[in-house]
Amino acid sequence: MSVLVPVKDGKVVDNTASQDSLAANKKAGGGLDKEAFLQLLVAQMKYQDPLEPTSNTEYISQLATFSSLEEMQNLNGTMTTQHATNLVGKTVIMNVTSSTGATNVIQGKVDFVVKQNNKVYLSIDDQLYNIDDLDKVIDDEYLEALEMAEGFEEAVGKLPSVRNLRLDDEERLELVRKAYNSLTTYQKEFISKYCSTSLEKLKELLAKMEEMKKEAGTDTDDNTEGDDKVEGDDQSDGDDKVDNDNKGDKDDTSTDSK
Repeated sequence: MSVLVPVKDGKVVDNTASQDSLAANKKAGGGLDKEAFLQLLVAQMKYQDPLEPTSNTEYISQLATFSSLEEMQNLNGTMTTQHATNLVGKTVIMNVTSSTGATNVIQGKVDFVVKQNNKVYLSIDDQLYNIDDLDKVIDDEYLEALEMAEGFEEAVGKLPSVRNLRLDDEERLELVRKAYNSLTTYQKEFISKYCSTSLEKLKELLAKMEEMKKEAGTDTDDNTEGDDKVEGDDQSDGDDKVDNDNKGDKDDTSTDSK
């Protein structure tokens, strides 16, 4: 098949709107869409050689390709919309590139989804962002564990060092220990992984406080044995866990029976 195009001064004259459309698609960073494909087909028909016209079979094949392309794009659009809808209520991180080329990181919860001009946008803090800029989706449990870890590090950071620890710090130390022991298993594992330094400091402070109390003769209640420990550390042995408060009662019962 031959294609005829206008020539002037030995150069091909661009008289088709399809070239502008293709340039616009290329500039937008996307591949050829169905409109560009259709314009190419029309341009081919318009400038074909009358002496060697395109066969009907070839046209049918091209039209079939065009139909397949349209169906794939429609399916992709439906899947994108469904994916965006599933993000409503979730916390996401967007990497948005400004007109100057700088990348801005936006984090927030998706309020709703909007579809405009065949593009899907996520509403975050009353601002619309293209779903193509989506970088990460944050699990709610992970986000809560991250907040707990930040609070734990802040609380431990306010405690004195082991060298400067005094008996007067027992109440503050006890509050941090109880707060840690009240966390979920996942949150404790998160702290153990990402805040290991603060966790080790807490353990050292608790051990030091126990020594100081024994030296001062204030640790005389057997039922409180082990209450200065932290729970949930799988990497340590049983000495790092809070003992059962009934332990002392069991020992007394055993003694009486003897």
